[in-house]
Amino acid sequence: MSKQETHVFQTEISQLLDLMINSLYSQKEIFLRELISNASDAIDKRRFEALTDASLLVDGEELAVKIDIDADAKTLTISDNGIGMSHDEVIENIGTIARSGTKGFMQAMQQAKGKDADSDVNLIGQFGVGFYSVFMVADKVVLETRKAGSDECVSWESAGKGEFSIGEAGDLEVGTRITLHLRDEEEEYLQDQRLRHIINTYSEHISLPIKMLGAPVLNEEGEPDENAPREYEAVNTGTALWARPKNEISEEEYQSFYQGLSYDMEPPLSTLHHKVEGNIEYTSLLFIPKKAPFDLWNRENRKGLKLYVRRVFIMDDAENLMPNYLRFVKGVIDAADLPLNVSREILQSDRDIQKIKTRAVKRVLDELTRVAKDDSEAYQSFWNEFGQVMKEGMVEDFANKDTLLGLLRFASTHSNEESQTVSLSDYVARMKDGQETIYYITAETHRAALGSPHLEMFTKKGLEVLLLSDPVDEWLVNSLPDFDGKKLQSVSKGDLDLSEDELQQQEEQKESMSSITDKLAEALADSVKEVRLTSRLTESPACLVADENDPGANLERIMKAMGQDAPSSKPILEINPEHPLIKGLKADDESLADWAQVLFDQAALSEGAQLKDPADYVKRINRLLLAS
Repeated sequence: MSKQETHVFQTEISQLLDLMINSLYSQKEIFLRELISNASDAIDKRRFEALTDASLLVDGEELAVKIDIDADAKTLTISDNGIGMSHDEVIENIGTIARSGTKGFMQAMQQAKGKDADSDVNLIGQFGVGFYSVFMVADKVVLETRKAGSDECVSWESAGKGEFSIGEAGDLEVGTRITLHLRDEEEEYLQDQRLRHIINTYSEHISLPIKMLGAPVLNEEGEPDENAPREYEAVNTGTALWARPKNEISEEEYQSFYQGLSYDMEPPLSTLHHKVEGNIEYTSLLFIPKKAPFDLWNRENRKGLKLYVRRVFIMDDAENLMPNYLRFVKGVIDAADLPLNVSREILQSDRDIQKIKTRAVKRVLDELTRVAKDDSEAYQSFWNEFGQVMKEGMVEDFANKDTLLGLLRFASTHSNEESQTVSLSDYVARMKDGQETIYYITAETHRAALGSPHLEMFTKKGLEVLLLSDPVDEWLVNSLPDFDGKKLQSVSKGDLDLSEDELQQQEEQKESMSSITDKLAEALADSVKEVRLTSRLTESPACLVADENDPGANLERIMKAMGQDAPSSKPILEINPEHPLIKGLKADDESLADWAQVLFDQAALSEGAQLKDPADYVKRINRLLLAS
């Protein structure tokens, strides 16, 4: 390694540093939480690596985080004896944004401006930019590190102004030491009691000691003895909260632990703490949040649960401990019987892990079922935050399908409100005598669903229709053929059940309108599969319907937006024989081809589609207006 190298931060990181340095955040104290968290992770990693390479740990060595204050030099130093970093790892870890990307982080920061200060605490932790928070309080940062198993000592230094230097450091113990040269206005972070308060607030339950120098030793006169060495003492309890009996843990302790995991300042919806004994022994401490995190839609972020084995941290791996649709659940699972050198590959096939996952999922879903029953208002707030994610479970988790069915909520024509408040049980309880079908419609937006012409006949008959406008709804209904013995049917697909009188009337109209439907079908041969009379419409002249086994138009739009090839199928054009516009059509009219295309385009527009040729549509309308 060369003596000294200078590197320029990536452009986006420079922008991020500028925002931080200019005090976008109101709670600057969280920089200490982030550094302690990073130090804890480094120690956990060293301990884990030592399971397969005993030389990485020295017998009797105490693993701890130490914090030192030098008031004269105005420096604050956080050091750990964790895994340390090599030269290349320093560049990689300090030169990149960890999880969510700089752009997304900065957008979220701008959205959080002007909100309460708790949003500051959320942002840094969730977006993996914790190290950079040091520049909120420091005008220079020096990081020195030595990787376990290596003699290479590396020094990194930056003033947070667009570049950093990296070179050799003097002899170091294994681990990392970060020295912050604090700005003059940030001297509060040189006060012992201030730092202890921050540690107790954010890092009390870190499961290793966080040490600071204790009080000075007093001489016989009761004054500090400058010659007596001061000893380091643990500031935090350093105990695994989940290992303590439930009756000894206060709500404040649970919430503090939850905040450390989630960076969420609001209490969780539910706290689930269980110790399981028997063939599989483990302890689980799970939290169901009230509010969705910024990165909820990042399905690759699998940091919801931490896996421990006999209190030794193994990994963050929510996928193997909790399914993706419950990725918002936070917590810890501490198993007693897994091998300490367990790998991710072993996790995927380990039967005990699968049993733990099955039981953990059941506990979460049972708790949500209880909340939905006992506190509908709290559950509705939860659903407003996490409903779209919960719907993914209907596609991913067939084993818990019945429980999930009871948790689903939808909007419907019962209230016409956009809020999803209707359960399938609610719908069934309101079904009319003799009704055997649960009707629904899918659309790009709630407004499009509510304004669809497909609802006209159902509104006239007083039949409730579920209004589905979340993208996941298209896949949900395909995995949900029935509920409580009632089949689900789209109002925009296939034929509808008609009474004998309605069937007879339609047959009579079909014969008298056959010349019109034939001519329309001929004019639209390239666009539609069939033209037929409708039983759905009371006010609109026409609508587009998908055949029973064809994908609907909304699903095709979603798949194309996702860059996927959508199955190609032609819709059916249904016309309303009672509408004045349809009654005025004549089979021998020269303008019938124009009318056919206009009817098709208007039907497409009514369900949220975009016209392939808007200019041609306008020309047709103008020709028809001039001819009238």
